[in-house]
Amino acid sequence: MKVLGIETSCDETAVAIYDSEKGLLSNVVSSQIEIHSEWGGVFPELAAREHTKNILPVLDKAIKDADISLSDIDAIAFTAAPGLIVSLVIGVVGAKALAFSIDKPLVPVHHIEAHIFSNFLEEKIDFPFLALVVSGGHTELYIINNFEDYKYLGGTIDDAVGEAYDKVARMLNLGYPGGPIIDKLSEKGICSLELPRPLLKGKPQHKYNFSFSGLKTAVLKEVEKQKYKPEDIAKSFQEAVVEVLVKKTLNAAAEFNIKNIVVAGGVSANKRLREKLTEEAKKEGIKVYFPPLYLCTDNAAMVAYTGYLRAKKGKFVSYDFKPYARIRMDKFVELI
Repeated sequence: MKVLGIETSCDETAVAIYDSEKGLLSNVVSSQIEIHSEWGGVFPELAAREHTKNILPVLDKAIKDADISLSDIDAIAFTAAPGLIVSLVIGVVGAKALAFSIDKPLVPVHHIEAHIFSNFLEEKIDFPFLALVVSGGHTELYIINNFEDYKYLGGTIDDAVGEAYDKVARMLNLGYPGGPIIDKLSEKGICSLELPRPLLKGKPQHKYNFSFSGLKTAVLKEVEKQKYKPEDIAKSFQEAVVEVLVKKTLNAAAEFNIKNIVVAGGVSANKRLREKLTEEAKKEGIKVYFPPLYLCTDNAAMVAYTGYLRAKKGKFVSYDFKPYARIRMDKFVELI
């Protein structure tokens, strides 16, 4: 089975083709980072305009790279949620038009679900596993019992971790996106600031929830003092973030007796998170899986593969299926 995947949830226009027998045939991504960098973040209307301009050239290149014709495609998968609604609509409409033109079925995919299962493109992972989702818009913990069998444990109650990285980078005038910049800069710094570790202790209902707005505010106060070097602030901030992510994830693994952890999303590329979580999990006999760097950020390979998993179960949707700006992964699968 050959599945074409389309991803336009934020600011990357991407198309990929996955073959169940040969694997990934193509994976084309058109990034808008340079365009949005002057804004210090993604400007929604500009993102939608760029998707409209880029989607056909990206589709054409993906087909050429795969060395197939459109008639060889068996299903069209698309990111249906969550994301910027003005961006999602471009991909959804494109997928519907393509499916109609070649008379192929439509397969909706949840963006976070795709990030999680992108790990399967490189490695076989046994169920159940714990999924830590860390990106610009999401910080969540799920138990993945099987494909489409998800248990939500908790998520951010304010800023997502990637968003916090971007805002701290803006405070320090480091540029955008903030995650890679702070990760690299922190290697030169020392952890000299006393910063909070939000929600590590407290009310039971927040045991697996996350909060980074207070940490972000604490960093701002230190920046305003002009007492510390940027690299020391970056190091102290990153250590606080990583400690929270690692401890909450391992606490969940211990409570539910899970021996496999999958990390997904853009922040899964963070070097310190990879080192610390792998090191601490090893002490508990837990295996941690990170996607290769090319699958950490938004891409269509993950959409095409996850779409294949759903298409294999014969779960298709009609042309009136609509995109959702916000919906949890476990709730999304109930709609299909």
